[in-house]
Amino acid sequence: MASVIHYTIATEAQKSPDFRRVLWTGKHTQLVIMTIPSGGEIGEEVHEVDQILTFVSGTGEAQVSGNTRKVAQGDLVVVPAGTKHNFLNTGENPLILYTVYGPPEHADGAVHKTKEQADELEEAGKDEPPTS
Repeated sequence: MASVIHYTIATEAQKSPDFRRVLWTGKHTQLVIMTIPSGGEIGEEVHEVDQILTFVSGTGEAQVSGNTRKVAQGDLVVVPAGTKHNFLNTGENPLILYTVYGPPEHADGAVHKTKEQADELEEAGKDEPPTS
């Protein structure tokens, strides 16, 4: 039997300064924490996986399928596979969140210090999820 995998998720998310950090990767899902700096964004994208984002602190804007909504601590946004989306930090403090992808979207254990680094690794094909 597998051991219990436990995180105090808000604490884990808030203590990470990295743009993206993969905390855990399973066969069908992946847990990732993100910190978007003031004025920053995730960047408009479309995934072939489902994504659920929960906001830990900060304020921002969710742009999903052409609709815009403000987001803040405690909000949760669902992005179904194939949906164009972007999340922007509209506040003065970092927008901190955790997200669950199903199936995994990023390389197991990936740490991207900045959005620029994340984009470079993705474009180079060095941020691919596990295949098994």
